[in-house]
Amino acid sequence: MEKQEQDSKPLDDSNSTNKSNSDPNTSLVDMPAATDMATTSTPLSSLLPQPSWFTAKRLLLVFCVINLINYVDRGTIASNGVNGSPRTCTQNGTCSSGSGIQGEFSLSNFQDGVISSAFMVGLLVASPIFASFAKRVNPFRLIGVGLTVWTIAIVGCGFSFNFWFIATCRMLVGVGEASFISLAAPFIDDNAPVARKTAWLGIFYMCIPTGIAVGYVYGGLVGDHLGWRWAFWIEALLMLPFAVLGFVMKPLQLKGSSHTGSKEPSTSPLNACPEKSVSNCSKLKLELTRFWKDLKMLHLEKIYVINVLGYIAYNFVIGAYSYWGPKAGYNIYRMKNADMMFGGITVVSGILGTLAGGFVLDRMTSTISNAFKLLSAATLLGAIFCFAAFCFKSLYAFIALFAIGQMLVFATQGPVNYVCLHCVKPSLRPLSMAMSTVSIHIFGDVPSSPLVGVVQDRVNNWRVTALMLTTILFIASGIWFIGIFLHSVDRFDEDSGIPYNSDIPRAIWNPSLTRWGNLQPEYASRVGVPESDTPHDT
Repeated sequence: MEKQEQDSKPLDDSNSTNKSNSDPNTSLVDMPAATDMATTSTPLSSLLPQPSWFTAKRLLLVFCVINLINYVDRGTIASNGVNGSPRTCTQNGTCSSGSGIQGEFSLSNFQDGVISSAFMVGLLVASPIFASFAKRVNPFRLIGVGLTVWTIAIVGCGFSFNFWFIATCRMLVGVGEASFISLAAPFIDDNAPVARKTAWLGIFYMCIPTGIAVGYVYGGLVGDHLGWRWAFWIEALLMLPFAVLGFVMKPLQLKGSSHTGSKEPSTSPLNACPEKSVSNCSKLKLELTRFWKDLKMLHLEKIYVINVLGYIAYNFVIGAYSYWGPKAGYNIYRMKNADMMFGGITVVSGILGTLAGGFVLDRMTSTISNAFKLLSAATLLGAIFCFAAFCFKSLYAFIALFAIGQMLVFATQGPVNYVCLHCVKPSLRPLSMAMSTVSIHIFGDVPSSPLVGVVQDRVNNWRVTALMLTTILFIASGIWFIGIFLHSVDRFDEDSGIPYNSDIPRAIWNPSLTRWGNLQPEYASRVGVPESDTPHDT
């Protein structure tokens, strides 16, 4: 084909588009912009107008810091410096005033447990709500609202005067967290480099064990030197700039969201009613109908259901490990510093495992099928090492084997969330993440701790109890193994219109938009797309 004069205008320039459509020998991939993009695998978002502050790495950094602060609070509320100790009295009448929240409010162990887990109520209730609103309200603004609620609630924790007040504030902390947890991962998935999507998700989720560990240390230092109230107030100061950022920055558009930032009236069913009959339209009913429709679509997706079922079994074990692990370690191996030992293993293994899982999946080529292979294999090997660790009587053998097992188990964080994001169409991703979070807590770590306690009361042997608990990881591996054989389609580009952040322009491969349909071989190889296939197939 004779080389034609190239147009340097953007892909969406009308003149360039008309020229391409009029000449069957000219395709969009012949354009310099498309060539550069295919060569560097740059997301399409780089070709669209972006806020002046935006770069993909800045976005990841912002979300990682927010996630870190959020989980620092999770560790802080459980730290000895903030949580403290209850008031006690000896038989001879000598009483101790206790310390921290427990001591000041004279909390029972049950009340103390309620405070540490109260955030779950707000998180579970608000996550689906924020996810539903994300389809019509700009998600970046929703994150701003959520972080504002979080900041106010944390300030309230510092001003608490009794059990019920701080418990209510902790519930609101969960409400604030819900917006961020549901929406951050889709934003990262939209803007991550094509070849490093899972690695970026791994970096984001690495902040969970890191934040909790930092929270233990932070809470102890601040609580001992300034008092437990200051620990919350400082957290609020750290989060405040990010809450403000959500409102003052020019927002990003989340792929699959119908909100474009334009001032044109919405075409959603809520605004489709004639003006005179608006009073007859039940907005609440329409919202609920839309929500249940989306929820039904989500639960009819076999890939999603299998992924979440495996995640529930996985989280059942991890939740019980985090709660009972130190006590089991102390009773089995007579560890002097069981808290520090298990905390250290979890932090190091969590960071290394989470990062490794993301990078390995990207090296394998990020597909849903490959994700299930990695999930099943890593969990199986992790279960074997953890099971073997509890079989050894030597403390050093236990530490070595358990650390390796934990690292393998934590390698699932990137892949499992990759599947949640890519097995549904973009507009359902916030709801997918929200319902995944709700499910793994309601059926996973929330019931696991008391159930393990019941088992221990029956068998009265921590080694046997730990081994029984670890076997559930084999079940998780088996569930994810089933996912390998299910027909999987990456639905990242399924919603109509040009994707906000697709790997390649939709017009290049969509036959309904162009007369060419498929990528030319030389460009297909550069972006990892089969020569005669669309980017959907996995």
